[in-house]
Amino acid sequence: MEANPVQPDVTFVIAAYNAEETIGRAIESALAQRGVSVEIIVANDRSTDRTAAIAASFPANRVHVVTLAKNSGPGGARNAALAVAKGRWIAVLDADDAVLPDRMARMIARAEKSGAQAVVDNIEVIGEGQARGEPMFPSGHLEKIHEITLADFIASNLVFKSTFNFGYMKPIFERDFIETHGLRYDEDLRIGEDYIFLASILAKGGKLVVEPAVGYAYHLRSGSISRVLELHHIHSMLEADRKFLETFELDDKASAAQARRTRSLEEARSFISLVGHIKRRSFREIVKVALQDPLALRHLSMPIAVRLKRLIPSTAPQKSG
Repeated sequence: MEANPVQPDVTFVIAAYNAEETIGRAIESALAQRGVSVEIIVANDRSTDRTAAIAASFPANRVHVVTLAKNSGPGGARNAALAVAKGRWIAVLDADDAVLPDRMARMIARAEKSGAQAVVDNIEVIGEGQARGEPMFPSGHLEKIHEITLADFIASNLVFKSTFNFGYMKPIFERDFIETHGLRYDEDLRIGEDYIFLASILAKGGKLVVEPAVGYAYHLRSGSISRVLELHHIHSMLEADRKFLETFELDDKASAAQARRTRSLEEARSFISLVGHIKRRSFREIVKVALQDPLALRHLSMPIAVRLKRLIPSTAPQKSG
């Protein structure tokens, strides 16, 4: 297949819902990429503010706005953007985040040198109102990791047990690979859709390599809907994992990691149920959960509020829809 002379190197996919305060910064950071050609697709997930108007104020030949027929969440919005993307590589960018100027050139070079179909890099976590932040992963840690296997990726996404959670990373991936294998985001998931999508790339044989440098700026905001997992989120994630296992055949290491992940989600489900019953003083239900899943009790050894906060890293943050 001959290369399309006008094909951009990268398509930035930005799912946006009521992001008028930050969408401009996200788009400007994508346009500022050095050494690569870029197109940007903003998937407007039925915003009720000026998100779409701000996105449309940028040059139309570089920034395209796709408005969804109904609010579909981050998965649906990203799928709408993927349907019209033309870049050789796809980069996921949240509407309230930003990317550093050399990120894409650096990541594409890493991928092409390694023959990889997906790349992740380090993340700068920036507190609200702050200009600079701190790396999410110690640089030395990522420098030791050249490739992340499916087993590695699953094992890093265990509730309560993951020290370094790869689910937070924002990948770039080869568009031809996902088109060839018909991969799309799960639109039924409103949290954890990034995890399933990248796991599916790996399960289809995609190679995922690591660029240890910081390239993605993750902005913490009080208005973000990244949140502590609720019981219905756990149910949705267990169901998504069930469908994932029906779709893909895992090797022994990945299967073992998945068994641990499933058990961790089940423990989280029992723990959240237990906390709810405690708050409602439903003593009969407390005893019932304790008898059904005694391991859930061990998570009460630290303050409930602290333990609930530790549920957040069990999945990549969701900021749209």
